[in-house]
Amino acid sequence: MKGTRSMVFWLLALILVLMLPVQGHAGPPGFDKKEIRIAQWGPQTGPAAPWGSVARGSDLIFRIVNEEGGIHGRTIKYFIRDDQYNPAQTKAVVKELVERRGIFAFVGGVGAPCGMAVKDYLAENKVVWVGPSTAINEYVFPVNPYLFAIYPLYEDEASILTKYAVEKLKAQKIGFFYQNDSYGKSGLEGCKQRLNTYNMSLVEEVSVEPSEKDLSSQMLRLKNSGAEVVFLWVNPTSATIALKTSATIGFKPQWISSDTLSDFPLMNTITGGLWEGVITGGFCLPPDSDHSTIVKYREAAKKYAPEERFGTFYLAGMLFAEPLIDALQRVGPNLSTDAFLDALNSTKDFQGIGPKITWSPDVHQGTDSIQILQCGPGGSSILLQDWVSNDLATWKPK
Repeated sequence: MKGTRSMVFWLLALILVLMLPVQGHAGPPGFDKKEIRIAQWGPQTGPAAPWGSVARGSDLIFRIVNEEGGIHGRTIKYFIRDDQYNPAQTKAVVKELVERRGIFAFVGGVGAPCGMAVKDYLAENKVVWVGPSTAINEYVFPVNPYLFAIYPLYEDEASILTKYAVEKLKAQKIGFFYQNDSYGKSGLEGCKQRLNTYNMSLVEEVSVEPSEKDLSSQMLRLKNSGAEVVFLWVNPTSATIALKTSATIGFKPQWISSDTLSDFPLMNTITGGLWEGVITGGFCLPPDSDHSTIVKYREAAKKYAPEERFGTFYLAGMLFAEPLIDALQRVGPNLSTDAFLDALNSTKDFQGIGPKITWSPDVHQGTDSIQILQCGPGGSSILLQDWVSNDLATWKPK
């Protein structure tokens, strides 16, 4: 009898434990009365580690917000996870953040394949994602109600840069060196679309895997094609190997790259000075700008992150977070996912340190505008053309 009473006691205790709420985030998912939980993945290590500063840049702007009193009484609690530019790792860290940390929204997030690995999961869990640190059609077409893109589509950027190469540089022979993933292929497609309008074709197109270290065969193919201009749609490590390999075989085309390689001081340093003269897209005010917002961020970096190099990638993390903060402020104190989505969908001509951003319920691609820059002596930045949009973009509302 005593044993039976003991068993009944433990069964009742187990039932009570199972009935208790799971300890985790308090209140509505992703926020409570005191905080809003925001997260980002990014390659803090691995072949794309130079892009890791994007996630750390977002941290700086959230520190500024918190220092200024937060958002309607709530502070931003921010989480960074290193995914090593590996989609499988991205899945693991995002799942942990959503299911164990209770994340309200993601911001940034480097890597097209990494983002593709988690975009459906985030939407299924109704987690908002603002400003992916990459730009591909699959993110925004058809419209994903929980994803809001800031970065100009790689197709748009490549189209604009190809137009510049043909019309301003008078290039007749163009080659394309691209990463074998959504990022690289989107740039390749944009270049081809523009060349079609001139009845031109690439003289060579060569792909690379992100982890490849020996690029001698690819650079030789580009050299033998006679390319005068070569587009680089790759990660910083691959770009560095490409330029150094090309230098050893006497191949010196005009290199043109996406904004992803526009951190000129960094790229000039890791290429040993070979980045000077490279032309890139740009969608962020330069780090040495005297614009009041850049000055504010630069001073905050000295206080909160003196170890960080105040470069383009670092600034990009702030740029991606700016419209997220703006929408949270416009929501007011009665925060909810639906209210946040309404605020994002009513964003019109918002401009921080990048291009103007507009979102609507039907279009979540925020812009198609870039600047065109060239790396000058010592990693300095030379503005070749101010904000310009893609006249071939078919996605824009008429």
